[in-house]
Amino acid sequence: MKTLFWKNNSLFILDQTRLPDEVIYFECKTYQDVIHTIKTLMVRGAPAIGVAAAFGMALAEIAGEDLDKAAHDIKEARPTAVNLFWAVDRIIDAKKAGKTALNEALIMYDEDIKTNQALGMHGSQLIEDGDTILTHCNAGALACVDYGTALGVIRAASGEGKKIKVICDETRPVCQGARLSVFEMQQEGIPVQLIVDSAAGRLMQEGKVDKVVVGADRVARGGAANKIGTLMVALAAKRFQVPFYIAAPKSTFDMEISIYDVEIEERDPDEVLYFGKCRVAPEGTEALNPAFDIIPSDLITGIITEDGILEPL
Repeated sequence: MKTLFWKNNSLFILDQTRLPDEVIYFECKTYQDVIHTIKTLMVRGAPAIGVAAAFGMALAEIAGEDLDKAAHDIKEARPTAVNLFWAVDRIIDAKKAGKTALNEALIMYDEDIKTNQALGMHGSQLIEDGDTILTHCNAGALACVDYGTALGVIRAASGEGKKIKVICDETRPVCQGARLSVFEMQQEGIPVQLIVDSAAGRLMQEGKVDKVVVGADRVARGGAANKIGTLMVALAAKRFQVPFYIAAPKSTFDMEISIYDVEIEERDPDEVLYFGKCRVAPEGTEALNPAFDIIPSDLITGIITEDGILEPL
């Protein structure tokens, strides 16, 4: 199952809002279609968003559209994940060097897989036989072109024959952990259990978690940004002396800014007020829906990259 692929001058994106019950691909014929898939979370996860954005630029190029306008519009799709901006800028630089947007996007597609495999190999060195690993949100193959970052570490460790278990936070409000991470682990045959987000601290207090491995949407000076709820996990891990690792490719790094300067996306309050189509709060309730947390460096044990394990920045 591919997160996205290019065929006949169209980008096909796996609609992750339909998983795990339905496997449906949305055909993007224009860069505006790609923006739609990013905004609606059909495609999500920093690496996957980046590659999708690159192909969006390719669609604009094929249609003969203004690439500067396309670049601006695509960058407006979601503000927090730096891979989106990195990918668009890389396409612009490639065009200036006389390359085509499509060729550069295809290169980035292949690079993502190799990068994640290298990241997984480095991260697997941190995992011991018998470990129970807790993860938050989904930083697996579905968040990338393939293989994954945080779940890539788990895949690599399992592939080495280590007997490991995974605990997935559900990751409210749209349940990427429950719908996607559990689904991926089941597909891999890796033992997995699902918990509500608020149970993570309890399990660490009981000594039932050996390590935490999560992804990131941006790594910058002073820490990292990741899905809302990650900060509480990191605080609990610090309190109960559980190693807390970020797994992220170098394309997620943004060393020009402080992590506290990152714009945190605010999403539709209805994601909080409803669970699926079922309203779970009284009518007229006001809800806040920040999509990401800031995790300070002092809560991070290490950052797993394709080049090895780095100290917190």
